[in-house]
Amino acid sequence: MHVSLLSTFSTTAGPGAHPTMMLDTTSTPSDEDTSSLTTLHPDIIHAHILTRLDGPTLASTASVSSLLHRLCTQEDLWSQICTATWPSLQEPTARYLISTIPNAHRSIFSDAFPSLRHSSLQTHRPTPPPEELFSAVDIYYQGKPVFSRVKRTQTQNNWFLTSPLWLDALEPNELIPMRVKFARKDEEWLKQVEENLSVSWIIVDPTGKRAANVSSRRAVVARRHWLTREVEVLYAVEMAGERGRATERVQCVVKVTCCGKVGGELHVKEVNLVMEDSEGRHVSGKESVSILQKAMVCGERERVDHARDKERFQNFTCLKKENTKRRFQRERARDLLSTLFAFFALLFFCFLARF
Repeated sequence: MHVSLLSTFSTTAGPGAHPTMMLDTTSTPSDEDTSSLTTLHPDIIHAHILTRLDGPTLASTASVSSLLHRLCTQEDLWSQICTATWPSLQEPTARYLISTIPNAHRSIFSDAFPSLRHSSLQTHRPTPPPEELFSAVDIYYQGKPVFSRVKRTQTQNNWFLTSPLWLDALEPNELIPMRVKFARKDEEWLKQVEENLSVSWIIVDPTGKRAANVSSRRAVVARRHWLTREVEVLYAVEMAGERGRATERVQCVVKVTCCGKVGGELHVKEVNLVMEDSEGRHVSGKESVSILQKAMVCGERERVDHARDKERFQNFTCLKKENTKRRFQRERARDLLSTLFAFFALLFFCFLARF
C-alpha cells in the first residue's frame, strides 16, 4: 500500500487497546493509492489493516474511497474499538442497549469520544423524556482499567424528578482496591493520583438513541476533604442550560472519593455524578435530564485538553462564588427590609392603639 495512505504504528486507541495504525492526513490519496487498494482482497484490508486503526483514524479512513467507507463502517470494527476503550460496554446490558441504536457502536463512539462541549443556548426540538438512563462507568489508573460497570436509573418517579440529581456507580459499602500506597501528607503523591486516575462516565438515552461522556476524563482537581482527609478527585464538564435562570450554565461533576490507611493500599469508596448550577446549587433530576438531552443532540465533541478543562473548572468555581455572594447580599437586604417593615408596622399599630 502507498505510504501516503497508511503509515506508522501508534498506541492511541485508548486504555487497554492493541497497537493501532494511524492515518497520514498530511497528504491526499492519489488515484494510484486507491487503485493499489482495490488490488487487495477486502478480507486482507479488514483483517490486517483496519483492525489496527483507532477510532478517529478509522473514521477518517472511511472518507478515502467508497471501498474503504464500506469496510470501515463494519460493526465488528467499532465494537472492538468501543469495548477496548470502555470495558463497561462489554456487559450484556450495554450490548443489548447499543444494539437498539442506529449504527450501534459507531454511533456510541461518535457521541462519547473524546469529550463533550455544549456552550450554546440555542433551542432544539424537545425529545420525549426517557423512562430511564444508562450510565457506563470506567475507571483507569495509569491507563489500565480498574473498574467498569453499567448502571440503570429510573427517571420517571417523583423522587428522581424533584430531588437533586445524584447518580452512584458503586453499591453501598463497596470498595475498589487500587495498587497505590496511601499517603496522608505527600502532596507529590496527591498530584500523582490526579495525573494517573482517569474516569469515563457515558450516559445513554435509550429514547433519543444518543449518548454523551459527561466526564472530563482527566481530573480537574485532586484535594483532601477538610474533615475526613479522604482524597477527592473531581472531573467536570460544563454545559449550557436554561436561558435566563441560574441553570443557564451548569456543570456535571464526577467525584471519586478515595480512602485508606497511611502506608496501606488506596481504595475507591465512592463514585458519584451531580449537576451544579452557576450558584452552586444541585440541579433537580427533571431539569438535569432535559439539559443532558439537549447536550447530547447539540453539543460538540472536542479533543481532551487538560489545561483547558482545568481552566474552565476554575472559572466556573469563581462564577459560583460570585453568584453565591450576590445571592447572600440580596437575601441579607431582603431580610433587612422585612425587619424594618415589621418594626415600622409595629410602631404604627402601637400608635393606633393609643387612640
